[in-house]
Amino acid sequence: MSAVHGDLMPVPGADGGSGDLMQQNIAFMDRQVGQLVDELERLNLRNNTLLIFMGDNGTGKGQADRSTIGGRPISGAKGSMLEGGGLVPLIVSWPARCPQGKVCSDLVDSTDFIPTFAALCGGEVSSPTPLDGQSLAPLLQGQAHQPRRWVFNQLARSWYVRNANWKLNEKNELYDMSMAPFEEPLITTDSEAAASARSALKQVLAQLNPGAGVVDQGDGSGRHASKTKKKKAKP
Repeated sequence: MSAVHGDLMPVPGADGGSGDLMQQNIAFMDRQVGQLVDELERLNLRNNTLLIFMGDNGTGKGQADRSTIGGRPISGAKGSMLEGGGLVPLIVSWPARCPQGKVCSDLVDSTDFIPTFAALCGGEVSSPTPLDGQSLAPLLQGQAHQPRRWVFNQLARSWYVRNANWKLNEKNELYDMSMAPFEEPLITTDSEAAASARSALKQVLAQLNPGAGVVDQGDGSGRHASKTKKKKAKP
């Protein structure tokens, strides 16, 4: 949905007295989701329909000061490799099969959706290319499952792999994620636990080998170079 994405524009049905375009767009998006849910109810499909609502990146810098959890600001924003750049909302609703009111702290990666949908449809993912995704089907249905051990994130020439407590980036910098998403201090001297985590995460990065692919050099801000090229191409 593009309503909450820049450039923010006035939306139908917005309160004419409010100049807060982000607030207007969030309310508009909420109404659109509500219309979808109402239509599923009308068609008697709601109970057996899986709805997944998620963001595609962190909050833009212009609104990042309002990107909070429990009133606490999140570390970083869109375009950064901090938690505020890659951590996004993920809400799942499936009345017939998904337990309600649960909050899960497991690591989840967007690559998990392909194997999840395949599993829920009774199929298998067949591809000559190795897939990093892991099916969330057991998790969504409240069944015993094996949480994934790491997630990978990349933006242009920057990337990292992280597990529940540590993050290692392309510069071999290790971060303590035990206080994330609010703080993620850089480790300057490895403890025994940090050294063990660094070794394990280095093995994951070596396996993924992101530097061997076609790396977008970015525009120096952490954003993709293609966006800069498009702007220059405009008359």
